Amino acid sequence: MDLEVGACKDQARVGLGGAPKCGFQRAASWRTVLTLAYESLGVVYGDLSTSPLYVYKSTFAEDIHHSETNEEILGVLSFVFWTLTLVPLLKYVFIVLKADDNGEGGTFALYSLLCRHARLNPLPSCQLADEDLSEYKDLQLMSPTGTSFSSRLKSTLERFKVLQRFLLVLALIGTCMVIGDGVLAPSISVFSAVSGLELSMSREQHKYVEVPIACVILIALFALQHYGTHKIGFLFAPVVILWLLCISSIGLYNIFRWNPHVYQALSPHYMYNFLRKTQRQGWMSLGGILLCITGSEAMFADLGHFSQLSIQIAFTTFVYPSLILAYMGQAAYLSQHHLMDSDYQVGFYVSVPEKLRWPVLAIAILAAVVGSQAIITGTFSIIKQCTALGCFPKVKIVHTSSKIHGQIYIPEINWTLMLLCLAITIGFRDTKRMGNASGLAVITVMLVTTCLMSLVIVLCWNQSILLAIGFVFLFGTMEALYFSASLVKFLEGAWVPIALAFIFLIIMCVWHYGTLKKYEYEVHNKVPLDWLLSLGPNLGIVRVRGIGLVRTELVSGIPAIFSHFVTNLPAFHQVLVFLCIKSVPVPHVKPEERFLVGRIGPREFRIYRCIVRYGYRDFHKDDMDFEKDLVCSIAEFIRSGNPGYNGINVNLKDEETMQVVGAYWTQADGIRMSEVDAENKGGSPGPSEQTEIVQAHSPPMKPRRKKKVRFIVPESPRIEAEARDELRDLMDAREAGVAYILGHSYVRAKQGSSLFRKAVINVGYDLLRRNCRVPTYELSMPHESTLEVGMIYPI
Repeated sequence: MDLEVGACKDQARVGLGGAPKCGFQRAASWRTVLTLAYESLGVVYGDLSTSPLYVYKSTFAEDIHHSETNEEILGVLSFVFWTLTLVPLLKYVFIVLKADDNGEGGTFALYSLLCRHARLNPLPSCQLADEDLSEYKDLQLMSPTGTSFSSRLKSTLERFKVLQRFLLVLALIGTCMVIGDGVLAPSISVFSAVSGLELSMSREQHKYVEVPIACVILIALFALQHYGTHKIGFLFAPVVILWLLCISSIGLYNIFRWNPHVYQALSPHYMYNFLRKTQRQGWMSLGGILLCITGSEAMFADLGHFSQLSIQIAFTTFVYPSLILAYMGQAAYLSQHHLMDSDYQVGFYVSVPEKLRWPVLAIAILAAVVGSQAIITGTFSIIKQCTALGCFPKVKIVHTSSKIHGQIYIPEINWTLMLLCLAITIGFRDTKRMGNASGLAVITVMLVTTCLMSLVIVLCWNQSILLAIGFVFLFGTMEALYFSASLVKFLEGAWVPIALAFIFLIIMCVWHYGTLKKYEYEVHNKVPLDWLLSLGPNLGIVRVRGIGLVRTELVSGIPAIFSHFVTNLPAFHQVLVFLCIKSVPVPHVKPEERFLVGRIGPREFRIYRCIVRYGYRDFHKDDMDFEKDLVCSIAEFIRSGNPGYNGINVNLKDEETMQVVGAYWTQADGIRMSEVDAENKGGSPGPSEQTEIVQAHSPPMKPRRKKKVRFIVPESPRIEAEARDELRDLMDAREAGVAYILGHSYVRAKQGSSLFRKAVINVGYDLLRRNCRVPTYELSMPHESTLEVGMIYPI
């Protein structure tokens, strides 16, 4: 084992542990923006572009009927036009997209913004040090001062816990409805696309063919998820472009062929005539019209993969005009065709010229698959965000692309979605009830977004309360109208998203409550530092070679699990690291801000604390890369010697001072670690690097494949003798190997707890804990190097 002092070569590396920034965060050229706009068509707009398949059919299912006066069809067209104009175009494209969280979008992005600005601390392990993160500071730069009302609102939210819980539950409701849409959107999209077969076969044949074909397509769709979007992603944009060109061209043909004056229906006057004639039935039919904006939320949720400008360009120049032409074309055709077979009603395919129906059917099925893929991927992403923020049990997250950030696959969620999609398709077997269910899920998410957005306008943008009220009045009133029309269809399918959201909401609330109470117990029962100091440098036991990583949730203090371990075992490792891996309420943490490192006790104890911070969209490295980063960050902390080396220190109460240390490959003049086989002669340092070698003789061990570990240290500043000895001990311990010590907690409600608390903790939380992924998976810990210590936590 060598300790070298030499000149480090500047290295550049893109690692999986960091949060790679997209090209749009730099000064992107128009070519880059247009490329992103093209790519967004296949990811963002797949669901929205397939809505013409089922909007008219769902609207005219039962409540209203297409008459010879055309007041119904023209009124529906007017509603569709203004709904598309106000919600996706005005609300999302020009307003909501500006409320990004460092380039990320979605319900949790808005919630994260509010939590950081009002200091609501959704995570129990939040520290003041987290506010020094670059992405955390971006919010402060955006709004350095606030209005008097925003200041009062902020202090009110910080003072009342019940308001904080309400805000969390509101965000979770929106999240649960997104998951519900992940079940319903693939079902209705695929089923509606396949329904085109009804025009090519008899009713008896059709009812036995439609559902099986839709189920086969859904099974194939979910079975291919583990390959990752990047494997077939190059097909997405061309399919959506072809589909939009197809429906807009057919729309233009129908307009000029059947009714060139259909554009008059764009006047709001036709909406008034529609409601005046249809009255209550027309109001109930709004649940079908609502489906024209299905998928609009994806423009905001998928913002992290594209840029604001690229999404705006794609929607305003291509998607929006294509959809308007498609709906106008359908209305033009239907305005001249009143006596149709009631079995076919007013579906999409009746307006397609007969010679084009089979090619359009094939394109529609491909477009439905693309749209389903987008919502499935979005569901995976939002589950990951919930897990990172402590609101969902840990699940297996597989990153399907090492180059494209954010493409993930969650096996448990994937197969659950597939089973639910099949159950919806087989159980409903018609677009009417599927549309009722999907509409309620979509409009609920939009209502939640409107509520959170009004708070962002006041708290984060520091705008007038009148502007926030105007925003809520304009969009909230319209969305509340649609929500009421969808909710009245509760027994006709709308109960499905409510049931799904209720189940997922219970899971999230129980997990968040149990996690919070468990952390509070650990904080109240942590071991005082005086106890550790009284043990002496050897902790009162034999210190053996190696690094012991004690996994803990605590960001300060000594966990109770450590005293329990020392009491029951006669030996411990020569280097101890209390490792805390936590999430912070920002999308990404830069690699150079990843680690917080400090000492526990005097230097001769060789005990350190390392806090590893990840954003809710970051993902972790594998075990070998992580261990290397961890050891190098501790070595850099030892070498620096002075607390102000990296410019940021963190005082955690009166126990310890911690230092921000980046991943080793982000520091041009930092310590490098090299590991080679001991027999490999090529592992010795070159003459240009080696200026001083400190040998450390290790005691003999059992024969195994040894690795020679060495640190390459910059020439200046010179390392003091104590730091040199400390580095030598760290290298010797790393060469001996790393052991992971985990606390296996059994959480139980304490004596005297209420029956409800016992049910939540002893039944609900315990059931989720036993069926979720264990911490060993989170770090990819090798099982042969893992030791679990059990404890009972009465909370």
